[in-house]
Amino acid sequence: MEDPWADSAGTSQAADDTTTTNTTTPSTTAGAPAPATAAPSSSSSSSRPSRITPRRLVAKPTQLQAVEDDPLGPLGAAATPPATTPAAVGEDASPPVPPSKELPLRTTMPAPPSSLGGGKRAGPPDPHRIDDDDDVLLFPPAGPRQPPPVQGALPSPVRTTAVPSVSVEQAAKPVFNITVGDPHKVGDLTSSHIVYSVRTKTTSKAYKNPEFEVKRRYRDFLWLYTTLHANNPGVVVPPPPEKQAVGRFESNFVEARRAALEKMLNKIAGHPQLGLDGDLKLFLESESFNIDVKHKERKEVNLGGESKGVLGSLGFGGGGSKFVEQDDWFHERRVYLDALENQLKALLKAMEGMVLQRKAMAEAAGDFSASLHALSTVELSPTLSGPLDALSELQLMIRDVYDRQAQQDVLTFGIIIEEYIRLIGSVKQSFLQRQKAFHSWHSAEGEMQKRKAAQDKLLRQGKSQQDRLNQVSAEVADAERKVHQARLLFDDMGRLMRAELDRFEREKVEDFKSAVETYLESAVEAQKELIEKWETFLMQLDAEDDETVFYRPPVVQANKPAGNTAVDRARARIDEDSD
Repeated sequence: MEDPWADSAGTSQAADDTTTTNTTTPSTTAGAPAPATAAPSSSSSSSRPSRITPRRLVAKPTQLQAVEDDPLGPLGAAATPPATTPAAVGEDASPPVPPSKELPLRTTMPAPPSSLGGGKRAGPPDPHRIDDDDDVLLFPPAGPRQPPPVQGALPSPVRTTAVPSVSVEQAAKPVFNITVGDPHKVGDLTSSHIVYSVRTKTTSKAYKNPEFEVKRRYRDFLWLYTTLHANNPGVVVPPPPEKQAVGRFESNFVEARRAALEKMLNKIAGHPQLGLDGDLKLFLESESFNIDVKHKERKEVNLGGESKGVLGSLGFGGGGSKFVEQDDWFHERRVYLDALENQLKALLKAMEGMVLQRKAMAEAAGDFSASLHALSTVELSPTLSGPLDALSELQLMIRDVYDRQAQQDVLTFGIIIEEYIRLIGSVKQSFLQRQKAFHSWHSAEGEMQKRKAAQDKLLRQGKSQQDRLNQVSAEVADAERKVHQARLLFDDMGRLMRAELDRFEREKVEDFKSAVETYLESAVEAQKELIEKWETFLMQLDAEDDETVFYRPPVVQANKPAGNTAVDRARARIDEDSD
């Protein structure tokens, strides 16, 4: 007969009896070890399930028992093999003891070795070990889990050469780099003038080549300013430097004008509206500039001024009565620009006085150097004549530093002051254009009222003058169209000038900040150079033991041509007096 407990854990009772026997009679277990064939008989007799009785699938329960004496816990009990008694072998048909508590099925999985021993694996847990993660999920530790060690990010060996992303507007906007250089004088005595080389590098597809160079003179720059001002009413066009009748071929003046013209062209090319003007393209690219300009002006005359667009059709050049500003915003900006212009002019005057003072100091240093040199020539003692001559040379170097600093002050700070004084004049020209647009608008309204009055008069006379009535009606419609266009032009100029004045303020802050920084850097460098020269001279004076520090053997130069500088003339006079 098949054992009804064939599928159950029949060794539970035998294991319990064996454990009890081992704890009560330890001497017997130690002296007579159990044979290897001592196994529970129930396991051998019920190794195969019955084909008649249906097999039951029962989860194996886990027996919980307390461990008191064994310090190793369950690991120590499992290490000692159980001793089987004959009594346990004979009880193969007895039913097993029911479990005290049936645990869920997931707890019947084999426990990890770390939980059996009650200890932890030596060393930090490896975050890449899958079994560690399973152990933590199945057997959570008592305390909080320590985070795995995080390795710092290493620099990528792959070097990216991608350009940083920019906005669509900036990517679509062409880039210009314009330089004005190589100024040289051409022509005879009556028609002499300075010619500049204008070199352009651009990414714009509107030009034939990405890099080109043309020759231009000052009046060509003036033509560009006037044309852009007429083509773009309301836009603040950067103006060229003013004319100068006296000293226009001096090196300092030519250099200052060259820098001002270069800045003018770069600002025009960087403007969102002026940079797209066709006349700028003609100025930068045309090889036969004078011929192209005459052809363009002749074409405009043949078109009867239609190329001027709305301005030509509205008679924009006309004046009117005194303009009274109705917009408070424009009135405040006009007052502000007047005050700013006065302050900049006062600053420019003070700047010019400081430059003149530096030049006077340079001239005084030259005279002082000549006097020291004369004194060193009449002094017989080399211990005194040497330092005097060295001090004379030092004063010449100081003179050069003062001259260079005066020129740098003009090119760094003075040029930006003059530029914004001219820009304020250009802004006032835009204000004047807006006033003319206002007068044109009201003039068109007055003309429309006259046409409507004539139309009403004809309507009261009846249908006797139908042809005249049709003509007057067409004139009224044309006058209404002009009024509408003039009103739109005035409003558009107002919005454009607001944007232009905001742009003017932003650029003013950036330009003056950059100019002041450059001015201070040049002043600091000049003072450092002066300090270095004086310290070198003092070190030579401190070397009193070496008498050859300042000694210089005389150099005999026959038939040396006399110099034309102030120092040379002073030395020549001193030599003549000594003779």
